Parts: sequence; structure tokens; C-alpha cells
Amino acid sequence: MKTDQTKTDNSFLADKVALRASMLPSKKQLTVLDCYAGTGRIWDQVRKKTGRKINVVSIDIDQKQDFVLLGDNEKWLSVMDLSAYDVIDLDAYGVPFSQLEILFEKKYKGLVFVTFIQSGFGVLPHDMLECLGYTRRMIEKCPSLFFKKGRQKFFDYLKTRRIELVQVRENARKQYLAFSM
Repeated sequence: MKTDQTKTDNSFLADKVALRASMLPSKKQLTVLDCYAGTGRIWDQVRKKTGRKINVVSIDIDQKQDFVLLGDNEKWLSVMDLSAYDVIDLDAYGVPFSQLEILFEKKYKGLVFVTFIQSGFGVLPHDMLECLGYTRRMIEKCPSLFFKKGRQKFFDYLKTRRIELVQVRENARKQYLAFSM
């Protein structure tokens, strides 16, 4: 897998905004589905940085904005017509494996932003590891063995889904990724 890595000393928000601003499709008006929207700060900053017209549909479990689709983003992704979105943002705290699987299952075509953070204990989604050929029994027998090199395992998972080129910005254990599906 080819990756374009940029290591920076900027704040995490600056990294997220810079990656999004540099990767936006060239359309005049964009529609974004922000699956972990929070206060909407990231996309507000992208609008300011680029001066672009960006419509954002926000999903979050808490109402931190005036308009937000409340609830579990997996449920929303499962029932929505994803073809309406140029960009899907999965800025999760952890590994948004289940959400990605929904995008792949629905054959989404567009740009995806993902935040990959391997937790302090290094736990990776077991279902993702199973996609790589590890059995549940193997994982349960010696979990720490299978949680090593999580970033590489995540990239290997993306390869199984035919994602070959990933833009990466990283900051410590946090990986900010962008790729087209």
C-alpha cells in the first residue's frame, strides 16, 4: 500500500483540517456526512480555510449543534442513501471498522476521512482481524500478539477492500487518513 505521510507538530485540529482541505473534491459545492460530528468544529474550520461551499449533515449521539441526526451512526449509515454524499467523515476515537464495513457493503463511491487511534491497550476490532485471516480462537488465546502493529493491520485490512492509496497525517498514536472508494 502506498502512503503519503506528513509528520507535523501542529495541533490535532490543525492536522485534521489540513488533511481535509488538501483532499477535497474539486466540485463547487460539496455535501459531507460527518458521522462523529460533535460541535462541527472540523468542518467549520475547513470551510474557513478553503472558502468553499460545504453542506454538512451531522450525526452524533449528543446534540451539540442546532441540527444533528441523533443516535448511533452505524444505524444511520445502514439506512441512508450514501450516494448523496461526496465525502464521508469517520473521525472516530478508535477504529471505525463497523462503519467502514457498511460503506464497503453499500459500495459507497466518494472520499472518506478516517481517524485511526489504537487505544492504550492496543485492542483492535476482532472482526477486522478475522478479515485478515486470524481466527477468533487465535485472537482470544493470545490477544496481545494480534494487537501489535495495529496501523499496518489496518492498512492490510484496507487492502483487502481494494484501497491502495491512502493519504496519511499522523500525530503520536493518532493516524488521520483519507482515501477514495
